Amino acid sequence: MSSPTKAFASQADLEEKKVTFSKLSEHAYAYTAEGDPNTGIVVGDDAVMVIDTQATPVMAADVIRRIREVTDKPIKYVVLSHYHAVRVLGASAYKPEHIIASEDTLSMIKERGEQDKASEIGRFPRLFRNVESVPPGLTWPTLTFTGKMTLWLGKLEVQLLQLGRGHTKGDTVVWLPAERILFSGDLVEYDATPYAGDAYFTDWPQTLDNLAALKPAKLVPGRGAALENEAQVAAGLKGTRDFISDVFSSVKAGAAAGKDLKSVYRDTVAQVRPKYGHWVIFDHCMPFDVSRAYDEAQAHRDPRIWTAERDVEMWKALES
Repeated sequence: MSSPTKAFASQADLEEKKVTFSKLSEHAYAYTAEGDPNTGIVVGDDAVMVIDTQATPVMAADVIRRIREVTDKPIKYVVLSHYHAVRVLGASAYKPEHIIASEDTLSMIKERGEQDKASEIGRFPRLFRNVESVPPGLTWPTLTFTGKMTLWLGKLEVQLLQLGRGHTKGDTVVWLPAERILFSGDLVEYDATPYAGDAYFTDWPQTLDNLAALKPAKLVPGRGAALENEAQVAAGLKGTRDFISDVFSSVKAGAAAGKDLKSVYRDTVAQVRPKYGHWVIFDHCMPFDVSRAYDEAQAHRDPRIWTAERDVEMWKALES
């Protein structure tokens, strides 16, 4: 049974992570940090694209330093794979010509961006180092698209694709078709627990199948090490799909039996911990994941907005 003194979310996670900057191809790099949020980098003939920004401009400066070790081309594009603050609030550091997001992501920023920002800063103190460096207000896209956008960085084709809902309503992946390299955002995690507090559990497995249909040779997940061969890519897709399916099937069964949220939470954590409990941020994510799954199992199609206050109330209700 959970201890009533269990630290909220990731407030006890203060250990610095080792950063790895991996070259995946002539044009693709992955900035990863032992399960912290990843950033993808595409170096085209004439410009650089950054996929997900880190949580603050001070943290983004480390990404820029690594980029400058391999190219002096201008950082022209920043792509937001989705709206979560930990992915977008570092954007100003890159001084890009364009910040690109799906139209669905823009709608989420309008609807819940302020609440999400306050919520995430409360959950992840270490990831919002130097939060005072974030400019006032929200990070707003300057270009939006629906379904698909193709950009050419010189002769390099870069596709921005919406392949379905999963982690959020607006998930965008970045695909380099010539090199078969995929930047998945948080639709795929590797040895890291998917955060599903704003998820579409019913849709997510099919969306992962749509990613798999691209037949990526390499994949940069939202968290975890870059996946550098087809076997690793398959393992990343399968691990994420299994986790989402296992959590949702447990929660649906509990909800169908008329159990309350706390009982369903306790049962689901006990059921999935043996398989996934060693993954990064498992204890952080599970209260949010089960809360959202319970709502969806009861026909709440769209996720409720998380606020800093709702976070703490939920945590107390499930963890005390």
